[in-house]
Amino acid sequence: MAKKIKSKSSPIKRTRTSGAHARAKSALKKHAASPAALQYIPWSTVPLEDLNPLLQRQFVVGQEIMLARVLLKKGCIVPQHSHHNEQLTYILEGALKFWIDGKEIVVHAGETLCIPSHMPHKAEAMEDTVDLDVFAPPRADWINKTDQYLRGGK
Repeated sequence: MAKKIKSKSSPIKRTRTSGAHARAKSALKKHAASPAALQYIPWSTVPLEDLNPLLQRQFVVGQEIMLARVLLKKGCIVPQHSHHNEQLTYILEGALKFWIDGKEIVVHAGETLCIPSHMPHKAEAMEDTVDLDVFAPPRADWINKTDQYLRGGK
């Protein structure tokens, strides 16, 4: 259900809420050599997914990268986990405490944490927090909704 917005240089697809996760799933299936389409995606068009009472997220997927907007209420725990994806975490509002690489690191608004592939990590929201996470490649478990560690075992 993409609506094209005409432009002199090239068309831009403006996506609707219903197609966001279908678009993400198809992005996983695409080969990196296939041509990528330009996408303009306001956060207001991306579904807000409730993972548990303290955790919500939205995400947008490109061919080889993924951007997630994660909303955590104070006290929300992201259990220890690891993944093959590289992760950049940027805190827009609030603060997250990470347990990673034998250290406790508190990342505040305006700060970034770069997490290498396969490094186990856990986090806790020290206050209500809005975080942007960038993953390369995209998180297949998030796209396929098999991320049970975030869903409280649902």
